[in-house]
Amino acid sequence: MGMFPCLQKCPHVPGKGKQTRDTVLVTRAGSERVSMKADAYQVITDRVVALLEQGTIPWQKPWQGGDLMPRNLISRREYRGVNVFLLHAMSYQSPFWLTFKQANELGGTVRRGEKATPVVFWKWLDVEEQGKAQRVPFLRYYSVFNVAQCEGIPSDKIPSLNGSQRQHSPIAEAERIVSVMPKRPEIKTGLDRAFYSPSGDFVGMPSAEQFRTGEDFYSVLFHELTHSTGHETRLNRKGITGTEGEWSAFGSTPYAKEELVAEMGAAFLCGQVGIVERTLNNSASYVASWLQRLRDDRRLVVQAAAQAQKAADFILGKTFADESEVAQ
Repeated sequence: MGMFPCLQKCPHVPGKGKQTRDTVLVTRAGSERVSMKADAYQVITDRVVALLEQGTIPWQKPWQGGDLMPRNLISRREYRGVNVFLLHAMSYQSPFWLTFKQANELGGTVRRGEKATPVVFWKWLDVEEQGKAQRVPFLRYYSVFNVAQCEGIPSDKIPSLNGSQRQHSPIAEAERIVSVMPKRPEIKTGLDRAFYSPSGDFVGMPSAEQFRTGEDFYSVLFHELTHSTGHETRLNRKGITGTEGEWSAFGSTPYAKEELVAEMGAAFLCGQVGIVERTLNNSASYVASWLQRLRDDRRLVVQAAAQAQKAADFILGKTFADESEVAQ
């Protein structure tokens, strides 16, 4: 049909990989090629499953970017991808995290009984496949603690967050981001539902007046624009474009993954502009459906979050030469 019907309901709107001996998993998905350690996937997926079972949907928890983005205390580098959702879901007021070793090096320590949060990072690995040597990204994980879980760290080592509150209107900032999106598809408003059409390369949206709030309107628009980044003229993501130019079938695994990419991409963008109140589907059936998919595919949430981060970066006009996450 040349259209990408979304699984999410618009608010108030009608409507195989090969296991090698060194535990490196090599997979192919269209033009993508990812190699990573299998247990890192499982560690992160287990954490997300545990949060879902507790009633917390990590990619739906309201959060804000800017100075409040989770970041390493030492390097001040922001965490990216699935790490943002995992760290924010812990609900600490401070955005600063560090390893056990880093806490010790600052003269502090982690309080007894505190539990770490896993984060992932990419490391380049030289492997040989079909007689050819190649460098591939290798997924690893390590554990971090929030500064609130530590004691003895000198106060002058922890930046003050005074004055870090936003000075702009979330709606105005959302409008600005949409207006300057690189290679932005046509946006047609006044339609009966929200969707992205890959064949026509346009986003369809109901009029803004049909949404409960302006925040809801832009939350849905960000979802559809995230879908649009998968077009072959942008990021050429499997799920929107197939290897032979065909769109993924409704209900298929690539379709479900693409929906998660769009949900996470919208969350990144809403966090960027400061939209914290939006209508979301957090029903028991919604949670159960993702629990089943995550249990069936331990790589789903890590890969979807990485692609959502790239989609959000594309919409924001950001580029990152190095996607690795490091502890120091």
